[in-house]
Amino acid sequence: MNMGKIRKIIEKNNFEASAPCRIDMGGTLDISTFYLPLRHLSPYTINMAVNLRTQVKVKPYDAEKIKISSRGFRSAVFHHEKVPFNHPLGFMFAIAAYFGVKGIHIDIDSASPPKSALGGSSVAAVALIALLSGVFEKTGEKPLTKPEIAQLAWRLECAVTGSNCGIQDQLAAVYGGINSWYWNGDKNTVYSRKAIAVKKDYKRLEPHFLLAYCGVPHESLSVNGTWIRQFLDGKYRKAWAEIIECTKRYAGAITSGDYKLAVEAVNREVTIRRRMTPDVLDSIGKKLVDAAKRKKCGARFTGAGAGGCLWAIGEKEDIIGLKESWERILTKRKDARLLDVKFDGNGAMVSGF
Repeated sequence: MNMGKIRKIIEKNNFEASAPCRIDMGGTLDISTFYLPLRHLSPYTINMAVNLRTQVKVKPYDAEKIKISSRGFRSAVFHHEKVPFNHPLGFMFAIAAYFGVKGIHIDIDSASPPKSALGGSSVAAVALIALLSGVFEKTGEKPLTKPEIAQLAWRLECAVTGSNCGIQDQLAAVYGGINSWYWNGDKNTVYSRKAIAVKKDYKRLEPHFLLAYCGVPHESLSVNGTWIRQFLDGKYRKAWAEIIECTKRYAGAITSGDYKLAVEAVNREVTIRRRMTPDVLDSIGKKLVDAAKRKKCGARFTGAGAGGCLWAIGEKEDIIGLKESWERILTKRKDARLLDVKFDGNGAMVSGF
């Protein structure tokens, strides 16, 4: 690899990439621990990309070093041969190491709060990989395809965290849109995608949703770890089968515009997960969920919960009433607030090439 050539390309261009965060339903089923043994039940997850996008830029830097800056984290600089993968920004350093780049400053700016359980680190990874793939395309290398970008981001995350991660966040970031993902576990087609709404539907759907940040970062590894240990021990197998059915009902409800059915599916899924892991909702999260039920809405934590964000769905008039209730609850904690919900059908995008 000619790093001098790469550096000149970066110096002469303003390369940028961005990808969307997501809200989700049926998460955890994208982990092979679950979808392989449950294959006979046709496990699904659903991702709804929102326009809280993470933007990544690369700039020239000290020839032998790599600098990474990301909102919500302290900037870090290391010699390219000594970048740590167990650092808070270690995932991004691992991506730089994979591409073998050095002498660059990676600048990450996310519109979502740090550790908000909206898929932030996976989204940043997708954007960075798409960007570096584009840079290397300038040298004559073949660019990565969308599935390859998602797969690489997923594999690197599994590698640096030492855990069996899911891939739904990376797929949502790459493709955008509102999709159901069927986890068939086949050798060559681990997943298949089906849109449950298209761009012309987004404005109709958006008034039926709310999104709130609880004001504290999430800890998904502990919750996911509990679910995995329980599943391996043979516990809650029927619960996971019902979660799959809830996810399927939700997908059908979104497609048909049956918000009552969507509310029932969301609330049932959350009830099941709270029974398995009572700490999946913090004190503010519990109040938000209770308020949603009083207003005839459904509310679910994003990702694996334990802090971060919650989203709600319901009839328009019910969502209007819930918005007022949620705003009052969120004033009780610093940094907690409502976030704008606009669905994003664009997926990962690059510019400056």
